[in-house]
Amino acid sequence: MPVAHFRFYAELNAFLPPERRFAEFADGFPDGATVQDRIESIGVPHTAIALILVNGEPVDFAWPVRDGDRIGVYPAFEAFDISGLTRVRPR
Repeated sequence: MPVAHFRFYAELNAFLPPERRFAEFADGFPDGATVQDRIESIGVPHTAIALILVNGEPVDFAWPVRDGDRIGVYPAFEAFDISGLTRVRPR
């Protein structure tokens, strides 16, 4: 059975069992599986995802997972404008 390596970031870890949180883990999959199939089978809803990188390249949900792929899954990136606030560290 082919195996891919997954790493979920930030709040996406809340969907994972404790032993898979904040760490890379291996996941076996059937031939023909898409990255969306695998992510949802792991327990993370696709609606919570903003970016998927496979071997460092951005892909969409239809990407076919291949044996040995390294897959990083990211939630929406958020930024806060703190320019008007007091900083605790110098720039």
